[in-house]
Amino acid sequence: MERQDYSVSFLADLSPEEVFNSVNSVTKWWTRNLEGNSQNLNDEFTVRFDDIHMSKQKLTELIPYKKVVWLVTVSKLTFVDTMDEWTNTKISFDISERENKTQVDFTHHGLVPGFECYDGCSKGWDYYIKGSLYKLLTEGKGTPD
Repeated sequence: MERQDYSVSFLADLSPEEVFNSVNSVTKWWTRNLEGNSQNLNDEFTVRFDDIHMSKQKLTELIPYKKVVWLVTVSKLTFVDTMDEWTNTKISFDISERENKTQVDFTHHGLVPGFECYDGCSKGWDYYIKGSLYKLLTEGKGTPD
C-alpha cells in the first residue's frame, strides 16, 4: 500500500527568498512558544501547545530558497494513546517557482492515516499551513498558537 503522508500545496505571490525566510520564522506562523533556534542547519527547537503537544525538531536539510526539512526527534501528544507518534517523522517544505509565483509543497512524512492523531493533526496542519503560514505570506501576519 502506498504511503499517504499528510501534504498540502499552495502558491504565493512572493519570491522564493521571502517564502523561505517566512517558513524559518516559526514563531510568526506556528507557535510563539518555541525554545531553541529554527534558522540554521542542525538547529534544534521545541514547540509546545499547552499540555497537549510537545515536539522537538532538528533542522536536517536547508537549501536556501528551495527546501527546509525538520526531523522530529522527540514528541509527546497527550490526546492519543501512542504519545510519541511524531517521533522520527520528517516535516518538509519544498519551495519552487511556478507561474511567476512561489509554490510551497508541505509534507509531514510519516503522518499517515494509520496514526491515531492523523485526523486531529491534519486539521492542525491545515490551520497552520493553509491558514497561518499562508496568511503570513499573503497578508503579512500569521496566526500562531
